[in-house]
Amino acid sequence: MRDETIDTHCPYCALQCGMKLRAAADPADGTERTVEVVERTEFPVNRGALCGKGRTAPAVLSSRVRLTGPLVRSHATGRLEEATWEEALRTIADGLGRTRAEHGADAVGVFGGGGLTNEKAYTLGKFARVALGTSQIDYNGRFCMSSAAAAHTRAFGLDRGLPFPLEDIPRTGCVILVGSNLAETMPPALRYLTELKENGGTLIVVDPRRTRTAEQADLHLAPRPGTDLALALGLLHIVVAEGRTDDAFVEDRTTGWPEARAAAMAHWPELVERITGVGVPQLREAVRMFCDAPTGMVLTARGPEQQSKGTDTVGAWINLCLATGRAGRPLSGYGCLTGQGNGQGGREHGQKADQLPGYRKLDDPAARAHVAEVWGVPPESLPGPGRSAYELLDALGRDVRSLLLMGSNPVVSAPRAAHIEERLRSLDFLAVADVVLSETAALADVVLPVTQWAEETGTMTNLEGRVLLRRRALTPPEGVRSDLEVLHALAGLLGHEKGFPTDAEEVFEELRRASAGGPADYSGITYRRIAEEDGVFWPCPGTADDGPVHPGTPRLFLDRFATPDGLARFVPVTHRPAAEEPDAEYPVLLTTGRVVAQYQSGAQTRRVGELTAAAPGPFVELHPQMAERLGVAEGDPVAVVSRRGRAEGPARVTNGIRPDTVFMPFHWPGAGRVNSVTNPALDPTSRMPEFKVCAVRVEAAAPGAGAGAGAE
Repeated sequence: MRDETIDTHCPYCALQCGMKLRAAADPADGTERTVEVVERTEFPVNRGALCGKGRTAPAVLSSRVRLTGPLVRSHATGRLEEATWEEALRTIADGLGRTRAEHGADAVGVFGGGGLTNEKAYTLGKFARVALGTSQIDYNGRFCMSSAAAAHTRAFGLDRGLPFPLEDIPRTGCVILVGSNLAETMPPALRYLTELKENGGTLIVVDPRRTRTAEQADLHLAPRPGTDLALALGLLHIVVAEGRTDDAFVEDRTTGWPEARAAAMAHWPELVERITGVGVPQLREAVRMFCDAPTGMVLTARGPEQQSKGTDTVGAWINLCLATGRAGRPLSGYGCLTGQGNGQGGREHGQKADQLPGYRKLDDPAARAHVAEVWGVPPESLPGPGRSAYELLDALGRDVRSLLLMGSNPVVSAPRAAHIEERLRSLDFLAVADVVLSETAALADVVLPVTQWAEETGTMTNLEGRVLLRRRALTPPEGVRSDLEVLHALAGLLGHEKGFPTDAEEVFEELRRASAGGPADYSGITYRRIAEEDGVFWPCPGTADDGPVHPGTPRLFLDRFATPDGLARFVPVTHRPAAEEPDAEYPVLLTTGRVVAQYQSGAQTRRVGELTAAAPGPFVELHPQMAERLGVAEGDPVAVVSRRGRAEGPARVTNGIRPDTVFMPFHWPGAGRVNSVTNPALDPTSRMPEFKVCAVRVEAAAPGAGAGAGAE
């Protein structure tokens, strides 16, 4: 076989950077086929740029680091041992079927991942509701941008991460970037902010840390963690007080302004300064920069969203955009920087507990009837909405007795992780499908090795709402099957031999029909169009055979918002404290995040030598004043302790963090697992956990002490 070069996309974040893969010919000596990443300069999102994770992504394809055969836990030894596919699939079908027969369908749970392709996410949702008949399905994308999604829907009638393409960002006048460190989480996207400044625009960064991204800002606001809502309200107060509202836009294109204005006016600048720690002069300067620019955008990420008031916090930033006319206009608007590779598409097409394909609501009779017809089942057979992600994990071993988990590692990534690990261990039966033996897979009764991004074809939806095609570049190792093959086989064993195809394009054709007429309408998108057009933006309705092809929708809301009357909704919101505020026992605030060389729970990136060398383990970032009080120096072991658990890491002393705050990245298990410490308090609307702020105490730790994982 000769060398081949295939256009595809990075397997990691929601930029879904374009790349080419060059797969060498099969070597004569039987060793593994080598795969090389080649720049794909013509793809518009990243224009050839890749971060270290993207460049080294083929390393995880190696059989030396990934799973290459099924594993079943032996009753005799208690260990995971090699098994045939037939044995593994039958064990899963028996385990799930036994639970359903003894305890009912809702005693079986399904937990998905934000990295699954649209085809796999769609099929997993269908499998849960049709083959298993359970309502208990959600996915780790709930931890990604669900608060922004709820606020987007509440204000605009539709949720898409960015309602405009990334290419618009450098052409706007001012960007307020809230709780995002693009330099480390999405490095190729940093060029958009660099170009913004080169074009004469201004950048305001809101972050309690002076990150590499904040260092690029014209103005850096460093609020106390958990106070982003007060900050946004304070800025809106100043906008109103200084007469900077766009009254014509508010009158013509919005509703609910009087109530939202009254709520903002209760947050005067001096009060906001006391709450946030951001000085009144900085608040006024931020308003001046934003309102003096002819156009402007607010972009939020996990910082304001992963809070127990994340929906209202995002809503306050949306209110700021609406009041100043920075929404529904060219080069202006609010957008959310989705984190996971397919966090957008994963919830659009059925992994989320309350949604059906096409972003339809599961409790909408018309939506149920439409999807049921596509699936060939009675509408009344579809279960209702189930539990959100954390609530589902918390119910394991009690109401939910068995679990099928695909593409997620909650032992590391879930809040209150030691508790979630206990719940996973308490299950009657756990099956995991993954590419590596993650910390969660290591607890399973059955582990299935599944194909990776370069070994399968499928679509992803990036943070712009651009539907992309990832092409198969090489044959997976013998002993590895695709998730679609897994679900097809399990459905057959459970009595549903039809309706679960294994070909990705065939699944996508069904997804098109299921999404037709829904908010996330993909019916006009085909594999051929995606390939020819570098992706197609949804919504993209289908047309009659002789009608013009819908071009897709790169920019939303320019003519009207997606509400019944076409008007955006102001929502009155007020500041409230975090679910857990500092006290005498836990006097410090903890916030968490990522580092550039690792991704999410690290299950894959921790297996790449170059990335592990760059970021070998966790650390505790703290201010010199705190380090002096503790008597610790750079590199000394430090423990961070909350009411839920303990995490440890070497001290990283820096002036780039607030004196009342510490920071830890969340990519590692064991003693450095910071999610042992984090708070699972949920936003009442989005059910997003409060990862970004909790009360802790910080103490010097004995070298090698590490009780680490944090038991409750």
